[in-house]
Amino acid sequence: MPRPAPGARRDLERPPGQPVTRPLRALVTGASRGVGRGVAEGLAEIGATVYATGRDPGALAETASRSAALGGSTVPVRCDHSDDTQTEALFARIEREAGGLDVLVNSAWAGYERMLEDGVFTWEKPFWEQPLWRFDAMFANGVRAAYAASRFAARLMVPCHDGLIVNLSYWASQKYMSNVPYGVSKAATDRLAADTAHELRHDGVTVVSLYPGLVRTERVMEAAAAFDLSNSESPRFTGRAVAALWRDPDRARHSGKALVVAALARAYGFRDVDGSQPRPLTLETA
Repeated sequence: MPRPAPGARRDLERPPGQPVTRPLRALVTGASRGVGRGVAEGLAEIGATVYATGRDPGALAETASRSAALGGSTVPVRCDHSDDTQTEALFARIEREAGGLDVLVNSAWAGYERMLEDGVFTWEKPFWEQPLWRFDAMFANGVRAAYAASRFAARLMVPCHDGLIVNLSYWASQKYMSNVPYGVSKAATDRLAADTAHELRHDGVTVVSLYPGLVRTERVMEAAAAFDLSNSESPRFTGRAVAALWRDPDRARHSGKALVVAALARAYGFRDVDGSQPRPLTLETA
């Protein structure tokens, strides 16, 4: 069967040009806390049904409770995305229960775990003194997890000729920051977005990398005294960026690009939860 022309949609639940009548169906990986939880909350604000995954059932239950208070419906699912069997079962469940998927946000990431080893801060060590497990963790529970989830998501999105895949990334993909494994893994994340966008360019599915700024996650707030929070962002700010992208009928123009959350806020006209308008970071200021 030939592919539909670019820009065409085969969503049988709406006539061309008409809004979707059912709730947005989304999957946010790594949504137990931090940016992933914030994305689930941002999508809940627009009434989405969100499958939120992570490895901590208690934290996922809190994500679901917070999202429900914002008007969305969150389905917490314990899933280790380094295990392909669990990831495949997750997507089978989404297809069975929701009938498809509109948005995938790849937020699962194990890169910040165990910065201290036996009391030694190894996060900023030169690469020859870095533990090898850190490189493996960033790829297995970051880049590869995003690749596997994107692979399953595309199988649901391509037949509908519609969808949005977002990979959470950062400026470390473009300049040295902290350590070699971090930069290499973020560069791979951006390359994953660019290349999957290329292969999906005729299928109506948009793929982007998304860069938050300094986010007031639980981990950051535990060490708040060490940070200048004057231009920081709430975790939900990133969720509002994803929601704005989804609502943009011309979002395909962004496909394959690395986008900055705060820059999208100015372009789309949304603010953070406290009403602030954080300044977008650049390659020079990040």
